[in-house]
Amino acid sequence: MMQQFMRIKAQHPDNLLFYRMGDFYELFYDDAKRAAVILDITLTARGKSAGEPIPMCGIPFHAADRYLVKLVDAGVSVAICEQIGDPATSKGPVERQVVRIITPGTVSDEALMDERRDNSLLAIDCLGSSDTEPQSATFGIAFMNISSGRFVLSEVNGMEALFTEIERIKPAEILLREELTAVDTQLNHPAKRKRPVWEFELDNAVRSLTQHFNTRDLAAFDCQDMHAALQAAGCLLQYARETQKSELPHIQSIQVEQLKDSVILDAASRRNLELDTNLSGGRDNTLLQVLDGTATAMGSRLLSRWINRPLRDRVKLQSRQQVVAALIEDYCFENLSEQLRAIGDLERILARLGLRSARPRDLAKLRDSLALLPALQTLLKDIEVEPVQQIATEIANFPAQTTLLQGAIEENPPVVIREGGVIATGFDAELDELRNLSSNAGQYLVDLELRERERTGLSTLKVGYNRVHGYYIEVSKGQAVNELPAEYVRRQTLKNAERFITPELKEFEDKVLSSRNKALAREKDLYEKLLDTLAEELAALLASAAAIAELDVLNNFAERAVNLDYCQPRLVEEPGIVIENGRHPVVERVTEEAFVANDLCLNEQQKMLIITGPNMGGKSTYMRQTALIVLLALCGSWVPASAASIGPIDRIFTRIGSSDDLAGGRSTFMVEMTETANILHNATPISLVLMDEIGRGTSTFDGLSLAWAAAVYIAEKLQAYTLFATHYFELTTLPENYHNIANIHLDAIEHDKGIVFLHAVKSGPANQSYGLQVAQLAGIPPSVIDRARDKLVQLEAESIAESHPQPASKQDEQVLAPPGQGDLFGSTPHPAVDYLEHLNPDEITAKEALAILYELKNKTAR
Repeated sequence: MMQQFMRIKAQHPDNLLFYRMGDFYELFYDDAKRAAVILDITLTARGKSAGEPIPMCGIPFHAADRYLVKLVDAGVSVAICEQIGDPATSKGPVERQVVRIITPGTVSDEALMDERRDNSLLAIDCLGSSDTEPQSATFGIAFMNISSGRFVLSEVNGMEALFTEIERIKPAEILLREELTAVDTQLNHPAKRKRPVWEFELDNAVRSLTQHFNTRDLAAFDCQDMHAALQAAGCLLQYARETQKSELPHIQSIQVEQLKDSVILDAASRRNLELDTNLSGGRDNTLLQVLDGTATAMGSRLLSRWINRPLRDRVKLQSRQQVVAALIEDYCFENLSEQLRAIGDLERILARLGLRSARPRDLAKLRDSLALLPALQTLLKDIEVEPVQQIATEIANFPAQTTLLQGAIEENPPVVIREGGVIATGFDAELDELRNLSSNAGQYLVDLELRERERTGLSTLKVGYNRVHGYYIEVSKGQAVNELPAEYVRRQTLKNAERFITPELKEFEDKVLSSRNKALAREKDLYEKLLDTLAEELAALLASAAAIAELDVLNNFAERAVNLDYCQPRLVEEPGIVIENGRHPVVERVTEEAFVANDLCLNEQQKMLIITGPNMGGKSTYMRQTALIVLLALCGSWVPASAASIGPIDRIFTRIGSSDDLAGGRSTFMVEMTETANILHNATPISLVLMDEIGRGTSTFDGLSLAWAAAVYIAEKLQAYTLFATHYFELTTLPENYHNIANIHLDAIEHDKGIVFLHAVKSGPANQSYGLQVAQLAGIPPSVIDRARDKLVQLEAESIAESHPQPASKQDEQVLAPPGQGDLFGSTPHPAVDYLEHLNPDEITAKEALAILYELKNKTAR
């Protein structure tokens, strides 16, 4: 047996081998050691090899899914090795073979996946050198959702764009050519597999793809010139076939994604905007959580894809808007939601049908879902809007398949076909006859029991059955000492009873068990033929599933628009972003206070807004809500505002908050500067840029200088739509020199040495930062706050002195810092006398005068 194990294991060296032995999957040697740690199960030993015990662990086969989930989550691939021979007829070890390989990117079992998240397998190849010229190399990307049938190709230029796409797709498993050293070094992924160079050969890839789709060439998919992507696709298709032991008939087409068709968000922007994952890695308080009221799992997955890939195509977006507007009218979305909720996850059910792994309950759900399609189409036909009618047409009817399934499958079938009971009575005459033989056994056993009781005089005698020993006659221990008929042959001894078999009962047993085995074999054969018949319509069924998912998302947009008070945004050709009474879609749902809505206007005349105001005043919320409103509009959704007009947008950048990248060896400031560099290199005049607190991770002078220079560069050269939040009040003077920059601030008021945040956006710069008041709210001890307040008064006085010297020439004049914020570009302090000589009383406020008195007292005391 161990020789058989070693032979099979040698064919799958990179996978854990689940070796079926009776009711268990056993693992040996290093596989056992590794699995025992990940699964937290006991490591034992079985026999010896070279004088050493063979490490072993095992799991019950009926509970395998529970353990496979843990392994897949850890990035581990598993080869499932089943017994395919009959133990009763086998000479030596029972014949075994690997029937499938489960990897993180190729799982299709319902129990192993999150129903509302895509599970993608991605492959990467490169034209040019990714090591010597990483920013000019062309990278080919191919990814596949085996569980839904999506197969997508794209190409990007440069390593940065590659990692942006990887962050968007979030693959469960990645295949890359073993020569891509630079990518391998930077790619941190638990399920990363290096594949040999020959798997990425272009000729092999084209041949494999044309054979799979039964086409002469790839022109119909518009990807024939995407050599890097095709090479990746060739490797991907081969790997998927090998692991699934299938020709993947549910992979029906190739979809090509072009970067120019979508709004690009880099990894930092996706993280900062918390689209589908919050900053802690969870899903609570994300845009997707607020927006996702979809009725089906496949609709939820499509919504996530739309949010992560907003479009630039106004025609497509306006078509989506037409559907949403039509569904809002007369509250059509309510009836549709009710119908959609009863439809199963057709995408994944049909994928399993194509993979020949569909279970009985998959077919029952398919049956019930197909039966609902006529009613769904009837609802849609009443909505006389062209894009709605197009969706209705794509959702076809399948009367033949519905009737077939209704006649073939039991109303509530068991989970698996293994024990039978799946095919409905009346579907097949031969199966019914075989079942009758075993089902009528009950009456025969009752009659036999009565007859034997009368013959033996034992009133407690009973006839029974169990799966291990078959049929038996049972008498108590006390009665068994009495003389029993000679034909009673002892079959089993229990603590309080003896069990016997007779020739008559044995003959009956053989007949019944034979009929049961034949019935089960017949049922399995009928089930396989049923899968064959359904697979003939796989392409049309998949197209209908895709249309239902799209309808679900658009119906969800309608429901959210009504119940969350969203408005329809105008998508215009003119450059600019105008929002009236905009709200943050997530914050307004979780805050206990009434959310303060704010306006925003960015256009050709006003490209940058310098945002000042206190910490916790709402600057970051205002910036993020702008990006999220734009993003929602470019998904086709309504937006949280009273009105919005969105012009062309090509990218959304955010530089909001940073933390140390310990694994990458980068400080907070380095992370901040890397993100800033990305913006300065890639933003265009139709990009939306959010920059929050640039330069705070270094010294004050360095930080201010970098923030100033970055703002000027964006305003002068890039001219991108920019929200620039800062605590450097010196930046509020930029509008004096740059006509396309304006100041706004988040308002707050002081009250009893505290602060009240108004969260309202007003024009002009803030008058102070309120840092001490925010520190007080945070719970800083009062003694520290008092000392800080004394120090602040002193520093303000020194700053004022520096801001009012007699200038030697007009060129030496310094900009007066706003109250409460020192001028960091001032000169060295003057003695007390010069200090008084150069003061201009007409330019001093009451607060400044008090500060001057303190400073004079300090100077005269020195």
